[in-house]
Amino acid sequence: MDHLVVTVIAEDQPGLVERIAKCITEHGGNWLDSRMAHMAGQFAGILRIGVMPDRQPGLIDGLKELEQQGIRVLLAGAGPSTPAQAQAILLELVGNDRPGIIREITRLLAEHRVNLESLDTDVLPAPMSGEPLFHARARLAVPSEVSLGELQTHLETLADDLMVELQLQPSEYRGAP
Repeated sequence: MDHLVVTVIAEDQPGLVERIAKCITEHGGNWLDSRMAHMAGQFAGILRIGVMPDRQPGLIDGLKELEQQGIRVLLAGAGPSTPAQAQAILLELVGNDRPGIIREITRLLAEHRVNLESLDTDVLPAPMSGEPLFHARARLAVPSEVSLGELQTHLETLADDLMVELQLQPSEYRGAP
């Protein structure tokens, strides 16, 4: 079975996911993994579909036809998964909102060859003051040759500079193969 990675975006509306699922099923595909969200009136998602090689061209054509219904589709073949020897780490961060927090954190992670597997962020009002607080939760794949202690030290130093609270902990979840 081949795998396709599909990104979709459309104006949010009832029945949107059903239309995508119907297309996949009608063309012999199997919906495997997905991450989807509503944001600012738009609906966006990324999903992994399994399909037999002889059914793949029809599925691709069917997905592209969704664009006539206002659903923008981007297709890619599935790439290699994260190496098994990489350690899964969960990073949680909270701090006063300001531009550049994600840029600085991801710069440091890239310098240490750490792969960012997932990232969820929000800006929510602080409980007492109502000031905007930036929240981030990320799943990282840390290569086995990278010292977790050294990575944590660098992240804590950066957290102090950014004036954010940061926590790292092992994660059981490894993501899709």
